[in-house]
Amino acid sequence: MSAVEVSGVTRRFGAVVALDDVSLEVGHGELVGMLGPNGAGKSTLLSLVSGQRKPDSGVVRLDGRDPRDARARTVLGLTPQETGLPATLRVREVVDFVGGHYPDPVPTDELLEQFGLADLGKRQTGSLSGGQKRRLAVAMSLVGRPSVVLLDEPTTGLDVSGRTALWDAIREYHAGGGTVLLTSHYLEEVQALAERVVVIDRGSVLADDSLQTVLSRVGLRRVLFTARTGTPDGWERQEHLVPDSDTFVRELVTSGTEFRDLEIRGASLEEAFGQLVGDADGAGRAPRDTAATPTPALPGMTEGAAR
Repeated sequence: MSAVEVSGVTRRFGAVVALDDVSLEVGHGELVGMLGPNGAGKSTLLSLVSGQRKPDSGVVRLDGRDPRDARARTVLGLTPQETGLPATLRVREVVDFVGGHYPDPVPTDELLEQFGLADLGKRQTGSLSGGQKRRLAVAMSLVGRPSVVLLDEPTTGLDVSGRTALWDAIREYHAGGGTVLLTSHYLEEVQALAERVVVIDRGSVLADDSLQTVLSRVGLRRVLFTARTGTPDGWERQEHLVPDSDTFVRELVTSGTEFRDLEIRGASLEEAFGQLVGDADGAGRAPRDTAATPTPALPGMTEGAAR
């Protein structure tokens, strides 16, 4: 039995098809990252897995049960894109309230310490910064010691230190056997955390495989070298994304350009994502509609020329 099972699921919002015959299975103990452009269907998928919505067709199971059954959701922790916190309640009161719905919650002091909120326990949530509210939202998803956690853009709005702290908390939860399904528009976040990557666009799954396998599907290689130039210091570091690194290097050598420190690397997740979505666009698929599941836009993808 899988932790999460989605089989042949379709979900529409009026004329918009948010998910089109999507199937996805997440095993116990997996850490899966979902990527997709704005309006791809990621948040809709999480809303079905968490029981907030039901599919128009297909089957969704959470630990073998229908997630719309409240008993099934006792194993679930959830951080949505936006969390409405009662502005006048104190941080400790909110954690205590959520923890009270579970049989064996994480002690409040322990959880607040883990997420860097120990000094804010008596503060009203309405006075927290955006980053502090986001840390509290993720902390609340873990208070009930869930076996499955759904994280929708968990580090949006956090600074570098806050994001790193949350990454550490997610890794610690996963190392303890927890199952994580997260969406993110930070490609480096998925590359840093996920063992498996699912790419979704226009409600369809374009790729579902290990991170390394997804990266290997990209026909681009990154070539870096330092070339002699007419600049005052005489050298300039260059970076090129090319489809055939062997041909590129041969042409570089025969061109007579003086260079040093040559490196050839595989593509990053950013290039992999850009190529997968670009290939789908080239296949003549209908324009994406962002009305159903608005999420933050992904950064622009870089192709081709030197940077």
